[in-house]
Amino acid sequence: MLKGILAISGQPGLFKMVTEAKNSIIVESLLTGKRIPAYSTSKISALSDISVFTETAEIQLKDLFKRIQENGKVISAKASNAEIKAFFEEVLPEYDKDRVYVSDMKKIFQWYQLLNEKDLLVETEEEKNEEKETEE
Repeated sequence: MLKGILAISGQPGLFKMVTEAKNSIIVESLLTGKRIPAYSTSKISALSDISVFTETAEIQLKDLFKRIQENGKVISAKASNAEIKAFFEEVLPEYDKDRVYVSDMKKIFQWYQLLNEKDLLVETEEEKNEEKETEE
């Protein structure tokens, strides 16, 4: 579901990895569609590797996105801090209140909305099969 989707520190939005170059990777912005090189000096995070702290363990971002999707409501990242916290707690009541900040929550909601607009939150049959094999 989130395979090949990247967040690059200092760059707005999310990026899809296109190809590898000699000393960089070529990424395409999900916001503008422009392709740019991303160098190893940039802090690049794969969304599939990001987790959110909970009181007992961690929850992967893709599982949190599923919870947001199942909730059915959408909140703007521009909502007040209190509204964002309340909605986040509704979706993930067990989140670690000491380590998950409102800025993190806003970023998660921005990413969710962007991925949802681009229909990148829909699991393909291949991904569902891979998930089943992993569970077995």
